Order: sequence, then C-alpha cells, then structure tokens
Amino acid sequence: MTRIRVVMVAGVFWLACCGGCGIYTASSGRVQEERKLVFIDFLENDTAEANLGVELTDAIVRALQEDNTLKVVGQDAAESVIVGKVLRYTLREMATRPDLTVNEYQVQISVSLTFTIRSSGEAIFEKRTFSGSGNYLLNDPQGTTEQTAREEAAREIVRDILAQVVEDW
Repeated sequence: MTRIRVVMVAGVFWLACCGGCGIYTASSGRVQEERKLVFIDFLENDTAEANLGVELTDAIVRALQEDNTLKVVGQDAAESVIVGKVLRYTLREMATRPDLTVNEYQVQISVSLTFTIRSSGEAIFEKRTFSGSGNYLLNDPQGTTEQTAREEAAREIVRDILAQVVEDW
C-alpha cells in the first residue's frame, strides 16, 4: 500500500511539474523549399534621410543571416525575393524640460515590403507595412543619439519581418 502511494504521489508530482511542459517553438524548423534561398533587393528610399534604404536593407540581410533559416543569395540564385521601400522617417518630440525645451525625441520608421516566390509569382506578403521606433535623449550621459534610435527602430522592423518570413504559426 505504501509503495502504491509513493508511485501515485510521484506521478502526481511529475504531472504537476512536467505534464504541461514541453519544448515549444513558434517555428516548425521547416521552411518551404521555394523560400530558402532569398534575394533582398535594396530598399527604395522615399524619405529625405540619406542612406536609410541601404541601412535598413543591411539590417534585414544581417538578421536573416544570423537567424540562418533562410540563406541570403544573389539575384540569379534566389528562389524568393524581398523588395520594398522606406515609406516614412519621422523625428518626433517626446518630452520637454520645465523650460519647454525638448530633451527627448523618437525616431519612427516605416517600410513597405513584398516577399515573392520566383517560380510561381506567389506573394507570401504584399506591400506589408512594418514599423519601428526608438527614443533618444539630447546630451544623454548613456550615449543615446538619433543614430542609436534609428538602429533601435530598425531592430523592431527586422523582428517583425523575421516573424512574417521565417516563423511558421
């Protein structure tokens, strides 16, 4: 009787601790073959910010390479293509001092992207808008600048792009 009780207690303990647990992943680890080799065209820049299209293209390429689910290749070897443009770059006042001078700004960036399978012409997503933002303080002792805020906004955009391109819900 004691042995049965020990086994039952152990079973209940196991279910309580581990029964609902398991390895969970948002991605099945499988990407359709026609998506694996992707070409990222340089983003057009519809803003007045010089090189913003190049900066965001580089950030997307780096993120895909680090994720390593898709392989970024040249246009001729690509099975799929991501194209798009930078739609908006806004520098917004976020906070002021008591004397009403601005001391915190927010960078807001929006891009529109299309992800297409070359062989079929199927659009995985078309003209999808991705947005990101980043804040910085004027004369910040921590060293935030407009450039670090741009980079933060780009990271947000890239996270959303990876979620759309790679993750398999």
